[in-house]
Amino acid sequence: MSLSLRVIAESDAEALCELLQANKEHLQPWEPLREPAFFSERVQRELIRQSLRAHELGAQYPFVIVGENGELLGRLSLNSVIRGALQSCAISYWVRADRLRRGYASQAVHQAVSFAFDVLGLHRVQAETLPENLASQAVLKRAGFTLYGVTPQYLKINGTWRDHLMFHILHQ
Repeated sequence: MSLSLRVIAESDAEALCELLQANKEHLQPWEPLREPAFFSERVQRELIRQSLRAHELGAQYPFVIVGENGELLGRLSLNSVIRGALQSCAISYWVRADRLRRGYASQAVHQAVSFAFDVLGLHRVQAETLPENLASQAVLKRAGFTLYGVTPQYLKINGTWRDHLMFHILHQ
């Protein structure tokens, strides 16, 4: 099993749109409520453009997770990159439902953390999960993240303000 991360491109909009539509039920419990237009190629193309503008500024590193055969397996982003005294970012990721429990998320997170530390020179990567998202917590723990707290009503997920577990990994 081999995969790579590459910066998302506008040309990914159609395939990403299809992937999001096919995984709508899989992703719904973990994400904000999405308007139907979110799943359109037009909106995905605009979101990609916004991510690429943030990428040009060094504030975000928006990747697609690509399998060895070129197939899109999911998304991973290093978000809210902050320089100065903090040198930190937040990671978010998902893998398509029909490729779960094969190590793709773990491998992608490991690659992204290495990129954050070795290429970007960051000191800290953080991640948040819902308390019941045990699979994501296992991915983070395998990548060396540690739980450091709980933040109440952190994000509005699937229509409800939800507490999140806070994880981080520090560059050693």
